[in-house]
Amino acid sequence: MRWDWVILTGGLMGLSACSAGGERMAESKQDGSAQRGRIIGIGGVFFKAPDKDATRAWYSEHLGIADGGYGAIMKWREHDDPEKEQMTVWSVFPATSDYFGPGDSQFMLNYIVDDLDALLARLKEEGVRIDEKRMDESYGRFAWIYDLNGKKIELWEPVAGVL
Repeated sequence: MRWDWVILTGGLMGLSACSAGGERMAESKQDGSAQRGRIIGIGGVFFKAPDKDATRAWYSEHLGIADGGYGAIMKWREHDDPEKEQMTVWSVFPATSDYFGPGDSQFMLNYIVDDLDALLARLKEEGVRIDEKRMDESYGRFAWIYDLNGKKIELWEPVAGVL
């Protein structure tokens, strides 16, 4: 298993996608059921640092975010389904990493999605720029999109039982 990819599968603060009022965001179909292809949480927060080891040590010492070398994994449970455990990964990348590119972005977010194919189909219809690259791993499926400013966003549909 490539550990550099493992860090892209995880969990920071146990955040669910929320509106400004703190309620879970969910689009509804006309019949009242939740639409598939939506963001259900933050899968990862990744940023670059000139000295990633020193940065990891600082966050561990001062904020208690312990990164064992593959990202700090923080587990959380879904609000609407507390039996379902998720995770967010917090990870420091070397300043020279081109993983967040194209461009010179210093950070990237990973969002957990409930149905990657449905979300990508909807985003395509809406004219969102979608990277052609896909990645299928034992812990989930990945795709990448770009926001209106060209920032790369990673989408992750985890497989059942990834934790």
